[in-house]
Amino acid sequence: MQTISGLGRDSRNRLAKVIRDTKGTFSVGEVAKILQLPADMAAKVLSRWTQQGWVSRVRQGLYVPVPLESPSTDIALEDPWIIADRLFSPGYIGGWSAAEYWELTEQIFRTIMVMTTLKPRNRKPIIKGSNFLIRTVPEKALFGMNTVWRGQVKVNVSDPTRTVLDMLNDPALGGGLRPVADMFRNYLTSKNKDVSLLIKYGDKLGNGAVFKRLGFLASRFAPGEEDLISACRSRLTQGNVKVDPAMAADRLITAWRLWVPARWAKEKTIDR
Repeated sequence: MQTISGLGRDSRNRLAKVIRDTKGTFSVGEVAKILQLPADMAAKVLSRWTQQGWVSRVRQGLYVPVPLESPSTDIALEDPWIIADRLFSPGYIGGWSAAEYWELTEQIFRTIMVMTTLKPRNRKPIIKGSNFLIRTVPEKALFGMNTVWRGQVKVNVSDPTRTVLDMLNDPALGGGLRPVADMFRNYLTSKNKDVSLLIKYGDKLGNGAVFKRLGFLASRFAPGEEDLISACRSRLTQGNVKVDPAMAADRLITAWRLWVPARWAKEKTIDR
């Protein structure tokens, strides 16, 4: 455990200026610009501050300030969303993390789900004790996002409708279809429900499997949503898909061209 040592007045003033002129994180380039130093000198300054315990290195070239009350530099990330935005932009917080934010679930997920156009080698990084799960999406899929403030930083998060569609596109983004089904039901009873937007986003996403899963779940849990069910039925594509690619499925619901577990073919609801 690295402890924090003293910092001279000049260094304190310089660090205060860096923190004041940045938003939660700072890079070598930003420090060089703020302090009007060559990049190699800025790197040395950051290295010295790190050794003294006043800043903590998040990834190569990226740092965060250590809170004054912290006894060491072994700190957890104050807000992992800010780091996700900094490291994996362009993209957005999605899946179960967005579902938590929009109160579509009471389940607590320990891993931050990040959707990005980048293709990192490590898709399950652990940064300062925070777990991230990275999914790559095409640039054309960057729609249906809201910008939210996290302290002084703006971070993109999928809006409630896009969150639901992403999880129907890939149920693993919600922890599997059972929790996704619960989140879908919560969405339908929430103030954020927007059936026309749901269909619009589904068309834009361009994956026929989404409408098969959406139509199936709507017919099970919201049979009164006739317009939604009809819209899904009119958009059925050829071929059969699994309701959840990660689940064994041995019964075909021909009305939705969907393979489901045998008990789902008989039950009116999905087990919670």
